[in-house]
Amino acid sequence: MKKEESSINSLGEDCKWTDLTEGLQIHEAATSRFFNTGEWTAIKPVFLADKCKQCLLCVPCCPDSAIPVEDYKRQEFDYDHCKGCGICVKACPFGAITMEGVKK
Repeated sequence: MKKEESSINSLGEDCKWTDLTEGLQIHEAATSRFFNTGEWTAIKPVFLADKCKQCLLCVPCCPDSAIPVEDYKRQEFDYDHCKGCGICVKACPFGAITMEGVKK
């Protein structure tokens, strides 16, 4: 996947605090895709495709939009952004999502 250029990429390690935006301010759309926030979790959801009925109830429940959908079918988790909260497990009425420890 090609990394898109954004003004957020111009903020490197040599960035001064005065160059940062104020908290709780949104200065550009869709910047969360530039930050891989899922790498710190100790647990992750696992998609069991054979149990899934494609009801898509898990998709709107994910606070990180880490459940992609293509052609009206859910896909594997986006582990770059999934934080392992487990909300999707509770939302799935068919037991098609379980939680497992992350192997490091």
